[in-house]
Amino acid sequence: MREIVLDTETTGLDPLRGDRLVEIGCVEMLNRIPTGQSFHVYINPERDMPVEAFNVHGLSAEFLSDKPLFAAIADEFLAFIADSPLVIHNASFDVGFLNAELARLGRVALGFDRVVDTLALARRRHPGGPNRLDDLCGRYGIDLSRRTKHGALLDSELLAEVYAELAGGRQAALVLDTAEANAARLAGNAAVRQRPVPLPPRISPDEAAAHAAFVASLGEGALWKDYEAAEPEAVAAVG
Repeated sequence: MREIVLDTETTGLDPLRGDRLVEIGCVEMLNRIPTGQSFHVYINPERDMPVEAFNVHGLSAEFLSDKPLFAAIADEFLAFIADSPLVIHNASFDVGFLNAELARLGRVALGFDRVVDTLALARRRHPGGPNRLDDLCGRYGIDLSRRTKHGALLDSELLAEVYAELAGGRQAALVLDTAEANAARLAGNAAVRQRPVPLPPRISPDEAAAHAAFVASLGEGALWKDYEAAEPEAVAAVG
């Protein structure tokens, strides 16, 4: 499956108050392995650069003054991401800025039903822990020595590594057997046994109903539907 890991840099925090995109970085992944294909562009925001934002990414108004406007790179950007799922850390921020830029051009907004938010994945896997990109890189032993400031392409490359860890991609890539062979090996392993008494549910009926309602609200094209479809097979495989 093709996925695009994406990150942006901006002039601030709120596109509704005049903040703009200044950098987009994307990394292509196939089956959660980077292919080496990427998209990277700096963008002229047509405004000044607040010092707070400059201190984060180091991109000055002078440096960006001769860079293309978003309108000039929109088609190339949209062609690169195509209809692939978008893997983004704290996705509401980046998608909000991208959609604000697309709206200025009268273009169709990016739907959240195609987004995998790694911040949400990290919070589920590491509840209560710090889950910024830096924190996750430290947790998984990913080298941060190149990262002196935020940069959209570098952060996308780092996030691709984090996503592989969160989703189990690195381990999956090392399994050379077929799914049938793995299932047979698990079935023959005496250590894998079905519990005589199932564990009680960890969520209440109200929580389960609220989750089902939320998933239904995402629409038929939501990525979550793929996980729902695969879940019964995964359960059956481990007994």
